[in-house]
Amino acid sequence: MADSALHTDPLLLKRIEETLDSIRPYLMADGGSVRLQEVTSDMVVELELLGACGTCPMSMMTLRAGIEQAIKRSVPEVTRVEAVAPAQIA
Repeated sequence: MADSALHTDPLLLKRIEETLDSIRPYLMADGGSVRLQEVTSDMVVELELLGACGTCPMSMMTLRAGIEQAIKRSVPEVTRVEAVAPAQIA
């Protein structure tokens, strides 16, 4: 699969982080934020919802209508954005 290495491309990750940086002030204004966990080989961006975003009943709408649309606009290679559980520390 030719695209399997894309998820570790530093330029791709930088573009995603820059997009998230442009959104974070709005999320932080409501007590939340997001953290990039990984980009899968099929170009799904996995985000951890932080603070108020983790418990907000509107977080899925924010994820789809706000965050996902912004990322897809800036990084058209992305196919989807998903919320994932926090990374577990061993």
